[in-house]
Amino acid sequence: MKLRHPFLIRSAALVGAWVIRAWLGTVHIRVCNLDGDAHPADARRQRYIYAFWHESVLAPALLRTRVHVLISQHADGELIARICRHLGHGVVRGSSTRGGSLGLLQLLKRSRRSHLMVTPDGPRGPRRRFQLGAVYLASRSQLPIVPVGVGFSDAWRARSWDRFAIPKPYSVVCGVIGPAIRVPADCSRTELEDYRRESEARLRQATEAAEDWAARRTHRPLPLRLPGGVAAQAA
Repeated sequence: MKLRHPFLIRSAALVGAWVIRAWLGTVHIRVCNLDGDAHPADARRQRYIYAFWHESVLAPALLRTRVHVLISQHADGELIARICRHLGHGVVRGSSTRGGSLGLLQLLKRSRRSHLMVTPDGPRGPRRRFQLGAVYLASRSQLPIVPVGVGFSDAWRARSWDRFAIPKPYSVVCGVIGPAIRVPADCSRTELEDYRRESEARLRQATEAAEDWAARRTHRPLPLRLPGGVAAQAA
């Protein structure tokens, strides 16, 4: 049943945000940073576009920094947007199919003082397929894309196109932050496609490393190595 009444939406959003924080408070978080910069960075000095696959969209709820996220204008978007606001994130409404141009303009405006968060395979997939819009946003905003792979030691998976993940209580959630990808401002369409492929490969690699780390079901930092021999330092 879809919520339509504003009071019900507000109430459900407040309860939903509380449940998400309480639920994620039971899991063990481990982060490995392959980038030379600290993350999340101080947005007053350096801002980034943090890219997560759509299936792991719950994980960014743990970010303790100012970030704006694009929320689709579909029927359930208002509830999701309100939950994000309760979690401390800024919201821009729009998508690649409805309100996309307006959403892009608003994201570019917010990028002057805030990090951005994108799910480059959303809102409809295909799963783990990096769409061109996120790369175009990086080119226009001149914010580097930081791929963040997420792995779960134990999670429930939805039967949706993205296999949306809900980590089980007291499980381990591992995040691997890949090196930043800087997209030039004057890219041609062909060059943007090259950066799209590179961004997809980097995010897939970070995700594979995070899943391998989480599969070990350990709470200790581990030395990791991405495909291609890139060493990682876990924290």
